[in-house]
Parts: sequence; C-alpha cells; structure tokens
Amino acid sequence: MGSEILLVDDEKSLVRGLQKSLEQENYVVWPAYEGREAWELFMHKPFDLIILDLMLPGIDGLTLCHRMREKSDVPIIMLTAKGDDVDKIVGLEMGADDYLAKPFNTRELLARIKAVLRRFSKREQTGRGKLVWGELTVDLLNHRVYLNQQNVDLTSKEFDLLALMAKSPGRIFTREQLLRQVWGHDYIGEDRTVDVHVRRLREKIEVKPDRPCYVLTKWGVGYYFAAKEQEA
Repeated sequence: MGSEILLVDDEKSLVRGLQKSLEQENYVVWPAYEGREAWELFMHKPFDLIILDLMLPGIDGLTLCHRMREKSDVPIIMLTAKGDDVDKIVGLEMGADDYLAKPFNTRELLARIKAVLRRFSKREQTGRGKLVWGELTVDLLNHRVYLNQQNVDLTSKEFDLLALMAKSPGRIFTREQLLRQVWGHDYIGEDRTVDVHVRRLREKIEVKPDRPCYVLTKWGVGYYFAAKEQEA
C-alpha cells in the first residue's frame, strides 16, 4: 500500500481527476470537499501527505492549514487559483511545505508530492540526528553546527533559531513566531532581538553574510531557511 493522501478541494471534477492519477501512482487517496469534512478526517486518521486548496467552504484552507500544523508536522501542499505572491507567503507562513497555483500540470504536482515525501522521509529517518545542507551540518542531537566540517561556535539561542528554520526549509517565520518558539511565550522584549541574532548567526555560518545563502530575509514578513538539501 502506498502513502495515504488527504485531498481537499471543493472542485469535484478536479478531485476525481487527481484521485485517479494519484491512485495510478499507487497512492491511497481520501477525498474531502469542504473544510469541516477534511478536519474530521484529519482528526481521526493519520495521513502521509495533505493536498489542501486555499479557497474552501466551511473552514478556509489557510485556517485549516494552521490548525493542522498545530496538531501535526504532516507535509502539506497548498493549492490555489490565485497567483498573487502574497497568498504564497501567507500559505507558507501558516505551515505549508509547498505551494502550487492553478491551473497546474498533474505531472508537476506528482513531482512536488514525491519531493515533499522524500524530504519528510529523510527528516523522519534522521529523527534528532543530523540535517545536511551542502557544506552546513546541523547536529540536532548534540547541539552542534559544522561548516566545511569545522565546528561553528553558536550560542544556545543562535542554535535553536537555526535548527527551527532548517527543519522547515522554505517556511517563512515572522519575527513574532521566532520569538515565541525560540525565546518562549513569556519573553518580554523587542522584535529586534530576532534581527540581532540572525545577523550574528549569518556572520558565523555564511561565507558572505551580506549575501546569505542559508538564512534569508522575506522583506516585510520575516526569515526563512532557503538552502537546497544535499544527499547524505
């Protein structure tokens, strides 16, 4: 039996076509046509992947994505009829792992599914082990970072900041999210704390801190980890 996918879209013809194509690739597909139905399935059954439309009746896709991400780290690919880059930013910020605008080629979606499942599988296999991104290695178990096989001396907050973003490459974190997840809900301070730590982190892990390739800025939104994963 292949990976089980929750497919959520209110366009029934689209769902039927995608379900047929996915089942031909040996995936097991569970269709849902509105947000509340998808949420009920999600709460009662574990899935390997969720394909989620942005515009849904009942509970909209962004709200549903946010709720799912609070409960699970299951990979989520968001679909939308909109091409606005703002929707992409918001979707990834809510916790989606990838994003595809309609209309799309089914083969492109299949390729995205395989890539996301492959990344998630590697993350599961490494568990609290090592994440390898080109010349950068993040050792989650021992709280160490290596660049070109040389140890990088990070503070605990710098490490936590890097590890959080590196475990979700491409996901944009706002400063508020980073403060909450790294410094804690009780932290009393300014958003600028994040900017200072990101600057110091870049000075330690980037070859050219003023032209970073690992920790990037999404202007007006926050930060994200952008390096492409390398095979271990």
